[in-house]
Amino acid sequence: MTQTEIIVAIVVIVVLLLLVAAFSARQRQQRSERLRQQFGPEYERTVRDVGNRGRAEQALEARQQRVSQLDIRPLDERQRATFADRWRAIQARFVDEPVGAVADADALVGEAMQARGYPVADFEQRAADVSVDHPNVVQHYRAAHDVARRQLDGRATTEELRRAMVDYRALFDEIVGSGDASATGAMGVGAAGASGAVGAGGGTGVAGASGATGVAGASGATGAPDAARETR
Repeated sequence: MTQTEIIVAIVVIVVLLLLVAAFSARQRQQRSERLRQQFGPEYERTVRDVGNRGRAEQALEARQQRVSQLDIRPLDERQRATFADRWRAIQARFVDEPVGAVADADALVGEAMQARGYPVADFEQRAADVSVDHPNVVQHYRAAHDVARRQLDGRATTEELRRAMVDYRALFDEIVGSGDASATGAMGVGAAGASGAVGAGGGTGVAGASGATGVAGASGATGAPDAARETR
């Protein structure tokens, strides 16, 4: 092989390596964009917690794979109505029994998730599972659960408990109302009243204890991921 042929071969190899590197970089960029769009704020949270973007993206893809193998199913109208009635009863209790109401809200959300087909697991696994189809409200679930956990030691304020009810409501509306806008509407999801209200007697209440008012913006993202799942 002549010197010229050697140089040409080297140039060809270098060009091929550059093309492979460019293709790989583009693939990684597309992967990141896809996962960021899918998981929203949960993407950045996972990257921050893991400390490495590549490993975080692997973890998010593993979540998708796990959930794709679950039998996630919609609730029927009777189940939705039953859960909605139970939520209204819990919400109405908040003014007089905020601690008990938050504990019951936590339990009811768990029951609704189980009825949809999410497996019973530790909290972090439940949050990871629900983040695949409900990435915009999973942060509410984490925040509410943290308040419920701290309340076991009596460290949560009444305002924090009120906020936990609002956060639980955001996930509850997505889990129970997914795929049926009329069912969500019947549970009172609205733009107003998410901030709660303070009664004349000084007690803090969750806005819309009668079920007429819900969590601000919770209905906006409701149902899209599950509707796609259910048509598969």
